[in-house]
Formats: sequence, C-alpha cells, structure tokens
Amino acid sequence: MNQLSARINALSPSETLAMSQKSAELKAQGFDVINLSVGEPDFNTPDHIKAAAKKAVDDNFSFYSPVPGYLDLRQAISEKLEKENGLTYKPDQILCSNGAKQSVCNVVLSVVGPGDEVIIPAPYWVSYVEMVKLAEGVNVVVEASIDQDFKITPAQLEAAITPKTKAIILCSPSNPTGSVYTKEELKGLADVLAKYPQIVIISDEIYEHINYLGQHESIAQFENVRERVVIVNGVSKGYAMTGWRLGWIAGPKWVVGAINKLQGQYTSGPCSIAQKAAVAAYKGDQSCVTEMRVAFQRRRDLIVKLAKEVPGFKVNNPTGAFYIFPDCSYYLGKSFNGNKIETAADLAMYLLDEAKVACVGGNAFGAPNCIRMSYATSDENIEKAMARIKDALSKLV
Repeated sequence: MNQLSARINALSPSETLAMSQKSAELKAQGFDVINLSVGEPDFNTPDHIKAAAKKAVDDNFSFYSPVPGYLDLRQAISEKLEKENGLTYKPDQILCSNGAKQSVCNVVLSVVGPGDEVIIPAPYWVSYVEMVKLAEGVNVVVEASIDQDFKITPAQLEAAITPKTKAIILCSPSNPTGSVYTKEELKGLADVLAKYPQIVIISDEIYEHINYLGQHESIAQFENVRERVVIVNGVSKGYAMTGWRLGWIAGPKWVVGAINKLQGQYTSGPCSIAQKAAVAAYKGDQSCVTEMRVAFQRRRDLIVKLAKEVPGFKVNNPTGAFYIFPDCSYYLGKSFNGNKIETAADLAMYLLDEAKVACVGGNAFGAPNCIRMSYATSDENIEKAMARIKDALSKLV
C-alpha cells in the first residue's frame, strides 16, 4: 500500500548520491574503488575556519539564530559581494540557509507555482528539475551540446520563453560540465531576459572560486536585469566546507522576505556554529582558496589530457568547477559479455563493475550521451582511474 504523496512519488532519487553510495558499498566489501562521482573538494576545511567554529562552541553559540542568519555573517557576505564582485547588497537582502541546495530550493518554492515554466539549460545539476517538480512547475529544458561548450545561446533562450515562463536557473561555473559563461555571454542572455520582466533569474554561483578564467562573472552585474536576479552561493566548494551546510542568497527584498517566511516555517536559521565558521571563511585569509584552485586547475589539465587519449571520447576543456563531462556516444550500443551499453548510465555502471571507477551517467543531467567525472581527488587517483577506464572501454565491441 502506497500512502506517500503524489509530490514525493513524482521525485526521482539523486543519481550522484546513489553512485557515491554504490562505490562506498563496494569499498566496504574490500574492492579498490576510485570514486570520481563525488561533488565535493577532497581538501580539509582550513584551520582558521575550524578554529572559529571551536571558539563559537566555547562562546556558547548554541541557541537558535535569526531565520536569515546572524547579522555579522550577512555583513561579511555583503562585504564579500562588494569587494569580489562589485555588487551592492545590504544585509537585509541576504539570507542564509542549510547549504546552497536549500537556497536554490527556497527560491524555486517561493516564486514557482503550479503550471509555471522554468527554463533549465542542459546539461543541468540533477536537483534543479526535481525542485521544479516539487513546486509543481514545468521544466523547459534547453539543450547545449559539447560543440557549444555546453552553454546556451541568446537565440536558444529567447525561443524557450513563453507567457508562462516564471524563472530560469543558470549555473556558472557549471555542475556537471565545468563550463563558465563569460561576461559577454552573460550580457547576451541578460539582454534577452530584460525584455521579459516576469522572469526571475536564479544564478547558482556556488563554484565561483573554482574558476580558471581569472575573474568570476555574475549576471547580477547587468542593471537591466539586476532587480530580478537571485544569487545563490555558499562556502561548500571554495572553502571545502560541504558538511558544514551553509549557503546563502542575495537578491531583491521581496524575494528575501518570502524566503524568510518559508524558511521560518520549516527549518529556521542554519547551524549557529557553521555560521561563525563562515564568517571566518569570508573575513579571513583567502590564500586557502587560491591554493585549492591552483590544485584543481593542475588536476583539470591532467584529466583532460588523459581523457583525450581515450579512443572515442569527445572532450572539451572546462574552465571552472572540478568536473569533466566527456561525450561517450561512441560506446553506446557496444557490448561486453553479451551485455549491451544502451545509455550513459549503463556505461557508468559498467565502469564501476569492470574498472572499479565510479562516475555518473549523463542521463541524470539531461545529457544522455555524456558521463560526469569529478577530479576532486589526487593526481595519482586520476592517473589510475583513467588508465582503468581506458582499459575497460577497450573491451567493448
């Protein structure tokens, strides 16, 4: 007997988390599994941030915080936006949540209603389409191939807009592709969106600090759309703080006020200790951010080089985040021991079984011909994983 709600029954489980779980189960059984499915830095949280958390415990920050987060954290975020991005947001335009994932979902639930259309450029992060389902909205997927560096064009965007369009979710740097929109590319999208004042622009910038172009660009910089942009960010990726669960939004007061009401009814403010740690992250020494970015760029160069040596792989050069997203169409339809590889999800499972390397099939990201590989791991693991993948793929006929 299924007594679950239609809302829950409509959702799909996260394939990224599922693959991580499967690889962990194989490891527990004694197999040497290299996990390229994980979406988090492999670095430890910097010491000065951990020290701030320890001090917060000693200073008894153990009570409920305000729903939007402590004022000193929102001030620190305001200062960060001014200094790093040239954007002015007052603390009352900022709201902190339990991770950037909740921040995105908060915005979707606050602005999207039954039948509202949300434009999702594909490839997309797995949870976006599920969040829109949760809000009873309609996903309008706009596909961008590897030939266009997985970035949609202004013409594609304009063609997808209808009178029912309520929002668009942009992600730059991108999960799963690592693609980064340039200032000129974002301006092109902003100029289209400026003609449609009913559209809220949700700009997921959680990978901001893992950017190899030298300068992060936000669509919020353009005055013709600024009042409809909601920036989503947090400390998870740039400061290696995924488990601390601290994300935030910056946007117009009417959105922040709505989310304050929503969050006040179902989670309240985020963890008090994590907030104090995040203050130290934003106000403290930023050399840790640079060191991690340099390491990720070195690994990017390594894995792209090795991936290009795999026969049949089509690989671009991602300019942010810590993923590559090769097109593996060449292997679809091939078989091993009578088992046919029909989809990228099948290919990912084959690589886990045969090569003991965990990747994620692109089906979950709206790109059924690709697989996502995370290079948030050591150089040694990258070299071993790519050698295993190359060997396993050579067995497909």
